[in-house]
Amino acid sequence: MLGAVFERFVEKSPISVMVRASLERVLGADRLDLWYERTAQKQYTRDLLFSSVYDLMNQVVFCVQPSVRAAYQAHQNDVGTSLVSVSNKLNGLETHTAAELVRYSAREFAPLITHMGGERAPWLAGYRVKIVDGNCLEASEHRMKELRAVTGRALPGISLVVYEPALGVVTDVFPCENGHAQERSLFGAVLDTVETGDLWIADRNFCTRAFLCEIDKRGAFCVTREHRGLPFEIVTPLRSYGRTSTGHVAQQRVCVVDAHGHKHLFRRLRIKLNEATRDGATMLHILTNVPRHVSAQQVAELYRKRWTLEICQPQYCHLGIFCWSHVA
Repeated sequence: MLGAVFERFVEKSPISVMVRASLERVLGADRLDLWYERTAQKQYTRDLLFSSVYDLMNQVVFCVQPSVRAAYQAHQNDVGTSLVSVSNKLNGLETHTAAELVRYSAREFAPLITHMGGERAPWLAGYRVKIVDGNCLEASEHRMKELRAVTGRALPGISLVVYEPALGVVTDVFPCENGHAQERSLFGAVLDTVETGDLWIADRNFCTRAFLCEIDKRGAFCVTREHRGLPFEIVTPLRSYGRTSTGHVAQQRVCVVDAHGHKHLFRRLRIKLNEATRDGATMLHILTNVPRHVSAQQVAELYRKRWTLEICQPQYCHLGIFCWSHVA
């Protein structure tokens, strides 16, 4: 139906054809504009389509163009409106819309990845592993140079990002325009998405009594580096559980009491590292509520793999995050 040229592409490079078809299906102009009409709460389309803004931002995100202005100048005739209109559209983009774009794309791509056999081996069989972490946009500031040294300068917006290693994609994001806000102010929104059987892996900033106990209460699981401010009671003494590739592991049981007086039992791992971390630590403590049949070595390895999200941070500045964080 599409001719001999298309058939030649299918024969010689089927993967690229499949990827292009998937992108067109999920992120094509018609689909995006229809999605935007259903999703946006305050903004509306007058002369400038959301898909046009998406195309411009894509060129910046993937380094085809150095700025929105350059992307606009290269495609001015296709956009059909002024640069001021484009800037106004970006400045008015709601965090709700940006976050929903990430969720929409993940929701649409997940079954395609599964259908094409693109899922990766699970980190822990029987669990839906999710890594949650805060963003780090300071190194990519796009504010006026003259304001960067001012004490009262505006800060980039913050966000919490959820990455699912089995799919290899960011599946959720929780943005906040207030760059002075604490990441912990977004924990409530994250906890609302926790489901039974989830396994959440996080750094020590997420090691709060409320966060850990709520995950345990919801029938989900966690692997989190211990924060020194977490109150707990030691239930059993430390016992050695051998070595991992990074150090020696010992384990004990501790009890954390939530705000309602309910007790929650966790395993507390102590890892004496062979080499210090980048912040100079030679010993790590990790808290988890995964069942005992998951060995201490497995738990330690799960936390070590958390760096997967750190590595992909530049990649998860996907259009949804990029749009609001660079204009907030």
